[in-house]
Amino acid sequence: MLRIFSIVFIAVITLVVGVLGFRGEKFSEPPRRLFPDMDEMDYVDAQTNSSYFADGMGARIPVAGTQPRGFENGGDVQFSGDATYYTSGAIGDYFGNGLPEELELDKESVVALVNRGKERYAIYCAVCHGEGADGKGIVTNYQFPNVANLLESRFASNTYPDGQLFNVISEGKGLMSGYAYNIPVKDRWAIIAYIRSLQAAK
Repeated sequence: MLRIFSIVFIAVITLVVGVLGFRGEKFSEPPRRLFPDMDEMDYVDAQTNSSYFADGMGARIPVAGTQPRGFENGGDVQFSGDATYYTSGAIGDYFGNGLPEELELDKESVVALVNRGKERYAIYCAVCHGEGADGKGIVTNYQFPNVANLLESRFASNTYPDGQLFNVISEGKGLMSGYAYNIPVKDRWAIIAYIRSLQAAK
């Protein structure tokens, strides 16, 4: 019995090594994958023909209404390489304070901006920072105890400028990832306006 088991075991090891090879061994052929997990997918190389489409062209015109990433309806820039206060939160080497002139705020538009900020805050921020920005969002029930309480005095505008808040929303900090690719620039300023209104209400 032991002899049969040994022969089968050696045969299995030989088969596995023969098919998969030794660890670190280099091959000229693509590796065999038991579970490809979409590693290789059908696609058309740029500037080549394709029999899949009736016109024979592989390159396709974007669907009507397609927008490049980084822009929202109305043409507002979502993220940008320029270094204005509006898009970076910085003025030179320092973070600025106050809402940027590009928002063109008046009495009515300030209210609309804060309301927009409340809506965006509920979508992107409340899950961690809590509905009232007190750091008691739902994630604190799941091993995330150190979420920033934005109502603390250290986050007041005189110690934590608006530009710094903008930078944290955009780039992230600590365990918080950046939202520059998710939240348009104007909406980030709206969130800041809403957070400041919560701090003032406190």
